[in-house]
Amino acid sequence: MTSPSIPGSSLPGRAGPEDSSPAAGPFAERALVRRDADAELLTARLVAARRPGQWASAVVLLVLFAMLVNTVITNGRFQWGVVGDYFASGSIIRGLVLTLWLTAAVMACGFLLGIGLAAMRLSSNPVLRTLSFGYVWLVRSVPPLVQLLFWYEIASLYPQLSLGVPFGHEFVTVKTAHLFTGILAAFVGLTVDVAAFSAEIVRGGILSVERGQSEAAEALGLSRGRIFRRIVLPQAMPAIVPATGNLLIGLLKATSIVSVIAVQDLLYSVQLIYQQNFLIMPLLMVATLWYIILTTVLSIGQYFIERYYARGKRRDPGPGRGLWLVTRANLPVFGRTRNDLAGLA
Repeated sequence: MTSPSIPGSSLPGRAGPEDSSPAAGPFAERALVRRDADAELLTARLVAARRPGQWASAVVLLVLFAMLVNTVITNGRFQWGVVGDYFASGSIIRGLVLTLWLTAAVMACGFLLGIGLAAMRLSSNPVLRTLSFGYVWLVRSVPPLVQLLFWYEIASLYPQLSLGVPFGHEFVTVKTAHLFTGILAAFVGLTVDVAAFSAEIVRGGILSVERGQSEAAEALGLSRGRIFRRIVLPQAMPAIVPATGNLLIGLLKATSIVSVIAVQDLLYSVQLIYQQNFLIMPLLMVATLWYIILTTVLSIGQYFIERYYARGKRRDPGPGRGLWLVTRANLPVFGRTRNDLAGLA
């Protein structure tokens, strides 16, 4: 007995009036229907959402910034001619060189000491962990200026330092009044402070790497040194570099506190000059411009280093560029859809 055929269906051996595609399944129906507005919708251009509030706030900020620049340039009390005369003078350049040297020396020594403290904090030895934690806790609790004054006045607590057998004979004795000059006190005080903060930066970067990756590398037979160099450190650097760059820029500006102990850095050189000619604001602008230039150079270097270590990560392209990427990626889909619809006449 033969079953009656159902219009619009596509049973095996039977072809309904709506089924003209040879690749249609046994129960396939025509899902796409062409309408008059389809061509206009498919060719429509994607545009970003309008945000009038953002544009209005941007215009207001630009106007305020232009007003600030105008008042700085046109205000004769800044005495830009005096700023130009002293900007590259000999005493200013010497103070600048000392500032750069102090920043580089303190950063190098303090960061190396911080790496050691971070290794102690991550050690399985409870004594090393306790000592590292105590050092970081104590140094971070004392302001840098207090530490600087403490080291500068260390001779009042320890008139002399000696090297020898503990509780026994002393081989070398040095009087601290002649040893701790202003520059050495600044170097030691800032290095001690930088070491505490860099230790936390390094420890945080190492802890940001999943422990399972090190365990997997150990299961493959890699040594601990190779695991650290090839697996842990490359993944920790994207977290370490930004914080280290901020620490370096902060240290560059923090070197100005050494002027309180008569170390002739950039700020102290400026102070010596305006104490003689009483041109306070122009000479402070000289120091400000030099600090702006140096921090700008360091920020540019930090940007390129961050980009180097983050080259393997996909970044958010931003709202405008992300919209263009989505549109470009979907254009072939729209083209195929138009071709499919064209065949459904």
